[in-house]
Amino acid sequence: MATSSRCNKATLLMAFAVAAVLSTASRAQPPLQYNFYGSSCPQAEATVRNVTEGIIAKDRTMGAAFMRLFFHDYFVRGCDASILLDPTSSNPQVEKKAIALRGYDAVNKIKAAVESVCPGVVSCADILAFAARDTAVVSGGFATFDMPSGRRDGVVSNFIEVLQNIPSPILKLPDLIKNFAAKGLSVDDLVTLSAAHSFGQAHCSFFNGRLYPTVDPTMDATFAAALKTVCPPPGSGGGDPVVNNNRVTDPNALSNQYYSNLVTGQVLFVSDQQLMSSNYTAAKAANNSANATAWMGQFAAALVKMGGIQVLTGTAGQVRKYCNVVKS
Repeated sequence: MATSSRCNKATLLMAFAVAAVLSTASRAQPPLQYNFYGSSCPQAEATVRNVTEGIIAKDRTMGAAFMRLFFHDYFVRGCDASILLDPTSSNPQVEKKAIALRGYDAVNKIKAAVESVCPGVVSCADILAFAARDTAVVSGGFATFDMPSGRRDGVVSNFIEVLQNIPSPILKLPDLIKNFAAKGLSVDDLVTLSAAHSFGQAHCSFFNGRLYPTVDPTMDATFAAALKTVCPPPGSGGGDPVVNNNRVTDPNALSNQYYSNLVTGQVLFVSDQQLMSSNYTAAKAANNSANATAWMGQFAAALVKMGGIQVLTGTAGQVRKYCNVVKS
């Protein structure tokens, strides 16, 4: 009974938070709407959900891959699936060449399943948004929430724009705030969405500066010592191993455990630990650590908000048949 009550409370909080964000976003982006494919492809969201769930069930690391693809797509040109485009002879330097990400084949699999029931109707951009929402449900135990749709796919993908827009893991807090603000996201959104680092993996090179030549004093000493057994000093010839973002509990669960790790100095990136450098963001982190239900509602709302900024709608862009190539 207590568990049911908590679930009901989480569902209500998510519904209210998402509705509030959508009310604001809808004024800026009226074409995005709930159940956009209700008439044109009523099976769309269920198909994406079923395939996404199946992929994560077979490989739990894919939840973080889906979430990271959505984030990287949004942060460069808005949610237009530009991150999915393969290089061509006329454009060899596309976004996916700028950073190593996983999940491209998985998205193609979802797209193929959707095409089999509704050819040429559902955009790859919406598939990324639905898969991110479904990842929160599968990998985070969230109550399901609505993700508005109606996005169209872009035809431009530029390597340089990744370097210009994706926030670096070594950014200090003022620059992180500025980076998120440029995309229409608040300080609260920054703190909330940073918990995506509760799952997934990272190469040692992204945080080795906190280990060598001396350990960052804001990092827990025992945590740092364990990392140094895996991550060799730069230039030592030891390669660039991969470690779990969350080395304290389940590395494949999206959760508010991130904030407990943050408070205790057990996070990898400078950009993570920077959330403890101001009273406001540190207080937000402490609150999120203490209240999983409230954080889940905020995360769902921030995910919806992120997915509604700088989108292509109406007749802009196109609906690709294959997510990795522009439709000619």
